[in-house]
Amino acid sequence: MSGGDSWTWTTDANFFAGYNYQERRFADFWAWESQNWIMASGDRRVGPGHLSLNGMFSLEPWTIGRLVYAHGLNGPERVYAFDSLGIRRPLGGSPQAFQTGESYLDSPLINLQHPHDLFMELGATYRFDAGRVKYMVGADLVGPATLGPTAFMHRSSARNNPSVPLSHHYMDSTHISEGVVRAGVGVGAIALEASRFRGEEPDENRTNIDITPFCDEGAAGNRGCKGLRLDSWSVRGSWRRGAWSAQVSGGQLHQPEWFEPLDETRLTASVGFDGAMASRPLAVTAAWGESRHIFNGLRLFALDGYLVEWDLRASAANTIYGRAESVLKEIFGLGVHPAGLLNHPRNFSRINALTIGYVREVPWIGWQGLGLGADITFHDTSQDLVDYYGSPKSYHVFLRWRANSAAPAHIH
Repeated sequence: MSGGDSWTWTTDANFFAGYNYQERRFADFWAWESQNWIMASGDRRVGPGHLSLNGMFSLEPWTIGRLVYAHGLNGPERVYAFDSLGIRRPLGGSPQAFQTGESYLDSPLINLQHPHDLFMELGATYRFDAGRVKYMVGADLVGPATLGPTAFMHRSSARNNPSVPLSHHYMDSTHISEGVVRAGVGVGAIALEASRFRGEEPDENRTNIDITPFCDEGAAGNRGCKGLRLDSWSVRGSWRRGAWSAQVSGGQLHQPEWFEPLDETRLTASVGFDGAMASRPLAVTAAWGESRHIFNGLRLFALDGYLVEWDLRASAANTIYGRAESVLKEIFGLGVHPAGLLNHPRNFSRINALTIGYVREVPWIGWQGLGLGADITFHDTSQDLVDYYGSPKSYHVFLRWRANSAAPAHIH
């Protein structure tokens, strides 16, 4: 924090660029792609406290889903999707077995991770102390609701992993909520936060902000363009002491997915460690999330996800990372469901995934934070998926650049 009245600016960034191969029965997919984000934060003293301005941006609308290939009948072929006019469009995301969440060309994404929006965070926070009590208020045009653990891209336990957790939409997907007001109070190691926010996921236009006048309601994929309506809420209690942290949170989301017009009650809990083991830096996160789908106050079904991920700096140049997950998902039958249609069949599948990865730091011509990495993910599923997917495996080979490899992960 700045000690005077001038602005103090800090930056953080994480870039992956590499090859993604998804091996599964009947259809192997691969892509050249880049997962990335950059953020800047400014801080200055204002009155009795500090004002912070935060901005976070991603180039994924242009670096994800553009160079995707699959095995065709006559060899590798580019993969496209077709819009309602029959025009070929690049695939709508990064190939990832069993990943779901959001949509592309009016269809729910399945086996694809959506690109993050160009604008991932634009907001301001004011913090001040009153004796032992610390207060916080903030507002974001785009920003994080007070729900779930720290978003995966900011967790030290996940920053070397280019894949998004399969449980992302059960835990921390509200990190890009378009319209948020929040407040919090803390005493010692304990903090309590609450927020009101717009519950809908970002629309398919990845380069706009849905709640501004520049949002075109008539355009395909812009169903979320409905102005500033803070129709959802969340509450989070957290504890932090030394290398340890924990949180429990819950919230009510108003119809987050347009194709499944149901309200959602989300519950999460997590424990994190960001310290050292035998003098080597170690970060671990264990988390649980559950999404309860609600219609007119009636609970229809609940989907849960469990996650453990880790990142161990085994030596100055070598890092071993991994992630283990178990999630319940709707893979078969996921589609567009009219509001109020309650009696259509539901098919839920259990998916277990284990990722093991390695990064080698490779300082090159004075560059810091540059690393060469690779990982493999194994999947084990309930029997209903085996006939269609077999036992999928996923591979990544990538170059990672971090703005400051020694800096701690950003924490909201």
